[in-house]
Amino acid sequence: MLGFLVRLLPFWVREPLIILVGTVFGVRILYMALVDGEGWVPAVIGAVFLLGAALRVRVVVHALRARRRPASEADEVTEPAPSAPVAPAPVAPAVRRPAEKKPNAFAQAFFAIGLFAVIGGALWIEGKLPEDGTAATGASRPAACRLDEDEKLPAAYRSAPEAVTGADLCRALNRPELPELLGTPTERSVYASGTDNTAPLTDRKVAQPEARVEFETYTVELSATYNKLTVAQYAKLTRYADDRDTRNLTVLGRPALLTSDHMMKIQFDLGSGEGASGPVEQGPLARTLTVALDGKDRGGSYDLTVWSESGLLPEDSVLVDIAEAVLPGITRGTRDQD
Repeated sequence: MLGFLVRLLPFWVREPLIILVGTVFGVRILYMALVDGEGWVPAVIGAVFLLGAALRVRVVVHALRARRRPASEADEVTEPAPSAPVAPAPVAPAVRRPAEKKPNAFAQAFFAIGLFAVIGGALWIEGKLPEDGTAATGASRPAACRLDEDEKLPAAYRSAPEAVTGADLCRALNRPELPELLGTPTERSVYASGTDNTAPLTDRKVAQPEARVEFETYTVELSATYNKLTVAQYAKLTRYADDRDTRNLTVLGRPALLTSDHMMKIQFDLGSGEGASGPVEQGPLARTLTVALDGKDRGGSYDLTVWSESGLLPEDSVLVDIAEAVLPGITRGTRDQD
């Protein structure tokens, strides 16, 4: 329908409009592919838009030349008087002008197609090259963080002005060197997210933002809890539970605690018939490093948890290395307090 309406427009309105729209769309899509790193598919689409605009420009140029070309003058024919014969005037030999060499339309079209093909190929190659020195480690670009941007922050975040959000934690955790720190440098993160949660059993009064990054081997979670519970108090609670895997240590000059616990496994049947709903089951074993928010351990902590579906766990030193790389990079971004 839109194409039919465009064809109804006069030539000198339709063609400039198509050129303008094609150029704007082509430049914008190429900018997304080149600067925003959207990949080679937008680059090809933008090149097609620009190619179409270039062909339309050529059509308009030919039309302008045709309008400016003077019309050939008609030869005047006069009849001689019957009484006085007139001798035929000498005819001057016609002077042949060299024919104007017109540009080859097919050559121009193939040149334009080749030019945009080269640009698209360069953008495709640029998208395949590793960034930030990851060629040596084989790590690829991490997945982008998925955020609930439309949801407002719970009231618990307004009562804790120092609290960060799930987006802040995901930005700090989703680092290009995270696979290398985990000991799987060739893996690529397949999922990353940040959520603005509250701590359970607190009537939504304690802010507890979380971030998760998933790989083929490991899943890493980072959360921050803004309550009055210190790491020292938490360590006493774990002793009462007789947790033999508990280990006290210091990370970044702050009290820290290493603990182990099983994840929860919940299965739902969404009507596909492939699975059945059932009670909560014990999931794979996870290792958690709890680090105080500050060196004085005045309450609140960061929890860094790593687990895998196979039950494989990294060494404790891996969690310490990740914490030392991630925690200093947590910064509070702008957020809506309404």
